[in-house]
Amino acid sequence: MYESIAVVGATGAVGTIILDLLEKRNFPFKSIKFLASKRSAGSQIKFRGNDYTVEELVPSAFDGVGLAIASTPDEVARDFIPDAVKRGTLVIDESGYWRMDPEVPLVIPEVNPDAIKLAKKGIIASPNCSTTQMVVALKPLHDYGQIKRVVVSTYQAVSGAGLVGTRDLENGTKAALNNEDYKYECFQYPIAFNCIPQIGSFKEAGYTSEELKLLYETRKILGDNSISVCPTAVRVPVANCHSESILVETERKITVETAKELFAKMPGLIVIDEPKEKKYPLPHICTGRDEVFVGRIREDISSDNGLAFWCVSDNLRKGAATNAVQIAELVRSNG
Repeated sequence: MYESIAVVGATGAVGTIILDLLEKRNFPFKSIKFLASKRSAGSQIKFRGNDYTVEELVPSAFDGVGLAIASTPDEVARDFIPDAVKRGTLVIDESGYWRMDPEVPLVIPEVNPDAIKLAKKGIIASPNCSTTQMVVALKPLHDYGQIKRVVVSTYQAVSGAGLVGTRDLENGTKAALNNEDYKYECFQYPIAFNCIPQIGSFKEAGYTSEELKLLYETRKILGDNSISVCPTAVRVPVANCHSESILVETERKITVETAKELFAKMPGLIVIDEPKEKKYPLPHICTGRDEVFVGRIREDISSDNGLAFWCVSDNLRKGAATNAVQIAELVRSNG
C-alpha cells in the first residue's frame, strides 16, 4: 500500500472519473490529495464521504507522495512531472508528452503489463485514447497471426476535446436547430451535423498528430516496429465514445470464427456481433463502460489475409481514466 497518493487534474473530466474508480475499486492508501491548476485550487471535492480541498499543482505538493495519477495537458506534464519524480513520486501520466520517451513505458495492462518494470524515469505513460482501444483489439490477432498492416479510421467523440468540446456540440446543435448563430469555442468548424477530418495539427506526410499517435504508439506497445499503420482521424458529432473501423492484414490467415474466439478470450474485450439481429457496438450502449467492444467482424474481400471489424470504447474511461487506474493497480500488485 502507498502511504500517500495524489490525483493531478482532479477537477477535470478524466480526473472526476479517476476519483470514482479509485472509490469503487477500493484502491488502498493511507492519505490522498487532489491537485489542480491555481484557478481550481481551493475548491472542494467529496471523496469516500469526506471533503477535501483541492491544492495548487506546485512541486512541494509531491513531498511524501508515493504515487500520482495525472491527467493534464502536455505542457503541464512536461513541467511538473520531473519535479514530482525528484521527490520520489511514481507518476502515471495521461498526457502525450512522455509517451514516446524510450525510458518511459507505454502501458495497457491487458496488453503489455511487464513493461511497467522498465520505468527508469519514475514515469509510466498511458496511451492515447484511440490507440488504447485499437491495441486491445489488435493484441490477440497479433499474437496469433502476426499483424503486417493496419488501416484504421477513427470517428472520435467531442468529449475527447474536453468539456469545451462537449459544450460546443450541445450549444452548436441547439443553435443550428433554432437557425441561430453560435461562436464555437473549441472547433474551427461547426461540429453540429458535421464531420471534421482533422484532429491535431498536420505533421509529416500530411498526417495529423492524432493520426501519427496510432502509428507510433501501436508499435511501441506491441514491441514491433515492422507494423504498418495507415490512420485517418475524424471528429464526429457524438457526445462520448470513440468508434473505429479497422482493417488488419496478417501473416497467418485469421478466419471470422477464429477472430471471434481470440477476441472472446482477450481480457477487457467484449464481442457484440450478431448482424442478423442488427447487434453491434454503438457509442450509445458503450458509454460509461470500462471495456473495449468489437463487432461487424468479417473477412476482407480485397485481400487474402485481411480481417475487418468495428471497435467502440468510452474514450474517457478505458481510453483514459480506467487505463490509468488499472496501471496503478498493476504497479501495486507488482510491489
